[in-house]
Amino acid sequence: MTKFLPLILLGLYLAAMWFFSAWRLKQELNQKSTPLRHPRLTPMLERLGRAMDLPPIRAHIYEVEPINGLAAPDGRIFLTRGFIRKLDACEVTPEELASVIAHELGHVSLGHSRRRMVDFAGQNAIRMALAGVLSRFIPGFGAMIANAIATAVAARLSRQDEFEADRFASALMIKAGLGTGPQKSLFHKLDALSGRMGAGAPAWFLSHPPTPRRIEAIEAHEARWRG
Repeated sequence: MTKFLPLILLGLYLAAMWFFSAWRLKQELNQKSTPLRHPRLTPMLERLGRAMDLPPIRAHIYEVEPINGLAAPDGRIFLTRGFIRKLDACEVTPEELASVIAHELGHVSLGHSRRRMVDFAGQNAIRMALAGVLSRFIPGFGAMIANAIATAVAARLSRQDEFEADRFASALMIKAGLGTGPQKSLFHKLDALSGRMGAGAPAWFLSHPPTPRRIEAIEAHEARWRG
C-alpha cells in the first residue's frame, strides 16, 4: 500500500487543486458579472439559440476591461465589459460578438472548459515534480526549465482547443445565417483591440494560435463543407 501512497497523494492534490480553482473562478465571476441584456446583442443570442434548437442563448458580462470572451467550467458564457464598450463605440459589430459567443459555446460543448481546470491542476503537479528532479542536476535553473516545459505543453493543448472551438463557431454561425465573415473580420481586428497581447512571445508559448492560421483553418473547413 505504501508504494502507492505518492500516487494517492498526487491524486488528492490534483482533486483539491481542481475544486479550489473552480470555486475561486466561480466566486470571481459571481461577484463581477451581470446578465447580458444588450439591445444589439439580444437578436444574436436568439439566432444562435434557434440554430441549436434551443431558447435564446444566455450570456453574461464580466465586468473587467480587457477584450475577451470566457467559457466557465459551469457552462456559463461571458463577454467582458471591454468588448461591450467596443460594441457601443461601433468598433465591433453585433455579428462579430456573436462569433465570440459561438466560439465560447464551442468550448463548453466540447468539454474544454472543465478539462482546462483539470489540465491546470495537472500542469502544476508536473511543474513541481520536474522542478524537484531538474534542480538536483541543474541547481538554480531546474525550476525555470520545468516552468518553461509545463508552459509550452499547456500552450499547445490550448491552441488545439482554440482550433476546435473555431470550427464549432463557424458551423454554428453558418447555421444561424450569419456566415463566417464576422468571425474572420473580428480576427483581423483583435490584435489592435487587445493591444497585440503576446506579440513578442515565442509562438509555442502563446495559448491562442496566430490569427492567419485561424482564418486559414476556417476557410479550409468552409471549402470542405461546400465540397
